[in-house]
Amino acid sequence: MRKIAITTPAVIGAAIAMIALPAAAHAQSNDGPEVYVGASAGIHDLGLGLPDDNGGIYGIVAGVDVPVGQTFFVGAEGNFHIGDGAIDNEYGIAARAGVRVGESGKIFVRGGYQKVDLDLGNLLGVNPLVGFDSSDGDYLVGAGVEFGLGESPVRFRAGIDTIAFDTTRATVGLLFAF
Repeated sequence: MRKIAITTPAVIGAAIAMIALPAAAHAQSNDGPEVYVGASAGIHDLGLGLPDDNGGIYGIVAGVDVPVGQTFFVGAEGNFHIGDGAIDNEYGIAARAGVRVGESGKIFVRGGYQKVDLDLGNLLGVNPLVGFDSSDGDYLVGAGVEFGLGESPVRFRAGIDTIAFDTTRATVGLLFAF
């Protein structure tokens, strides 16, 4: 199990590169790649059936979208969040695909890998044993929307994800695209 958990991020990273690089080479739009960074906040419900098995998450997201044709795009992004309640922190990578809507809107789906470090003291009410691994990771799937705020490079984003269809993670954020 640990061997799979260690190699999974490398496999997903290679898969993202295999998707994004050919798309970049065959981009048919006059627009080039769009790089973005931003702040993100939300709630992550672990779905364990325990009291307080959710927590707020606050962090950063960064990525790149490459146009393929006039409306379709593919991309890759990474995220890192610190948490409160049941979550110490979480981080992950994902491939994205979507369509542009209007002048500045986007609708997308994403898939990747997310690792979550749990705060077992808050979750269970007791301190875990020293050396006990309180983190877990698995595949992530989700969807979201983005839209520009006027003529500025600032975008609003909302998304919902699940990790292995066991948890629910809803986030909103402000992105700066350049």
